[in-house]
Amino acid sequence: MMDFLNDSRFEGLVPFESKLWLSSPTMHGDEQMWVDKAIQTNWVSTVGENIDVIERTMAENTGCKYAVALSAGTAALHLATKLAGEKLYGQALPDRGTLEGRRVFCSDCTFDASVNPVAYEDGEAVFIDTEYDTWNMDPTALEKAFEIYPEVKLVVIAHLYGTPGKIDELKAICEKHGAMIIEDAAESLGARYLLNGVWVETGSLGNFNAISFNGNKIITGSAGGMFLTNNKDDAVKVRKWSTQSREPAPWYQHTEIGYNYRMSNLIAGVVRGQMPYLNEHIAQKRAIWERYEKGLADLPVKMNPWDKQKSSPNFWLSCMTINDEAMCETFRDDCNYSYTPEPGKSCPSEILDAFAAFNAEGRPIWKPMHLQPIYSKNAFVTAQGLAKSPDGKGITAQGTDVGADIFRRGLCLPSDNKMTPQQQDFIIEIIHRCFSKRTK
Repeated sequence: MMDFLNDSRFEGLVPFESKLWLSSPTMHGDEQMWVDKAIQTNWVSTVGENIDVIERTMAENTGCKYAVALSAGTAALHLATKLAGEKLYGQALPDRGTLEGRRVFCSDCTFDASVNPVAYEDGEAVFIDTEYDTWNMDPTALEKAFEIYPEVKLVVIAHLYGTPGKIDELKAICEKHGAMIIEDAAESLGARYLLNGVWVETGSLGNFNAISFNGNKIITGSAGGMFLTNNKDDAVKVRKWSTQSREPAPWYQHTEIGYNYRMSNLIAGVVRGQMPYLNEHIAQKRAIWERYEKGLADLPVKMNPWDKQKSSPNFWLSCMTINDEAMCETFRDDCNYSYTPEPGKSCPSEILDAFAAFNAEGRPIWKPMHLQPIYSKNAFVTAQGLAKSPDGKGITAQGTDVGADIFRRGLCLPSDNKMTPQQQDFIIEIIHRCFSKRTK
């Protein structure tokens, strides 16, 4: 890391006394009340009033009929994936996954929790490239993928950083090809999309849907997640699987593989105390995004985009990309990076290093799944057609790998909703100075 504190570009700037986080939990006091009640009444296990309340609340908020509280968003995604595989291809043997030998189309630019459940169920993920308008799955690439792999019947769609993708187009393509949708709404609780003239909450747009309450999410339980569906039998099945698939017998009886995926009543108490503040958190996050947009307007950068007519994000994380002509010389491999500062230019690594030097946290954009070593041999489809990444270093065709381009030029900015305008102004100043010229 460069010595930013002795760099003339940053002269006069003093690091934050306390770390400015990317996105940390925001507690209001109600959380403690419901956790204390669970302890005082001795309901601290995986049943209790808090669980009942948040399942009902989440179903009402999203517009889904049924919600099942689970230990993590990843657990919700796994059981959604297992359920979809069983519905499509039948119950698997105990030593096999429900997707064995089957391909599944997955968002490419996302956290790996979106797609790992496909591997858990012995399926093969085919990654669908991103589009620039919302940074989500490209409908044109999805249609191309169905032309190449017409047998595919399951699509996993994520909403990146709380911004809905082009859901109307994606749903229409899936319906045309008879494919089910798993909606990964882990990052987008409270976001809405205008579908067929009606505003619909994310978390209700797929056949099966998942939400996360991880510690950095807009509503948190410190952990936890939620499976959402409109089918009662599916909710019952997921609830059963999450409790080790115990049958209603006087002893431990099992006819299916199960998991220890239930949420505790303590975690649910935190979520219960958080939920009344969802709209407040969204308003705070939106204000942060808008201040960044205004404060960075004179720089060669762009904020993470969204469709202002058809979507209302929750603005979980504010992000930006640097215009290609304003990128300084930079290098990244799987674990290392370097860059050469140039007047008027910068790069994500330099800006993130500068944040760290002044005691603030940023983050690179999610590295696309097709660039991850573990998935380097999986198929990858762009708007131009099939491309592969057998060496884990991307594809050779110019201008087609949108996700890799966003990863190369993008970063996540400090987006904590407890950040003051003055602290955000300081972050904006740091970014400006990364593009300035050394004076000595």
